[in-house]
Amino acid sequence: KTGLPLWLLGLGVDRLRADMSRLLALLFHQGVLDEQFLQLQQLQDESCPNFVSKVVNIYFHESEKLLRNLRGLLSDGEFSDYKKMGIHLNQFMGSSSSIGAKRVRNVCVAFRAASEQNNRAGCLRALELLEHEYCYLKNKLHEFFQIEQQRVLAAGVRYRIQN
Repeated sequence: KTGLPLWLLGLGVDRLRADMSRLLALLFHQGVLDEQFLQLQQLQDESCPNFVSKVVNIYFHESEKLLRNLRGLLSDGEFSDYKKMGIHLNQFMGSSSSIGAKRVRNVCVAFRAASEQNNRAGCLRALELLEHEYCYLKNKLHEFFQIEQQRVLAAGVRYRIQN
């Protein structure tokens, strides 16, 4: 025993790959992700091995701004700018669709419907649900990319050991 994690020895690549597959399967089963995420993964290759995580991190950065804007609009007691809220929600829906964030996109659709009806209470409920779904997505994709990073490290160690 070396006391090192198996993946550091290059022995856990298959297990890490299986962990990634199980997590993705769970997220698809729960409706958190859709096939667009798989299409995004197909764009990743050796020339840009972190393509998906880079795109998703841009999505997270932009989504944080959109959530702040939505929160700010709804925190105003005299709120009446449902049109501006609709613009933010359309941006959120589009970017969520582009990475395959199905449940986040679906909440945006319901949120937009509430804003189109000038339903402040409905918007507040939708914002709470949107923040919940967004946090769940962010945590699960963070977990996915951590496992992927471990798998890449393990594969690299295995490769060096074999040479």
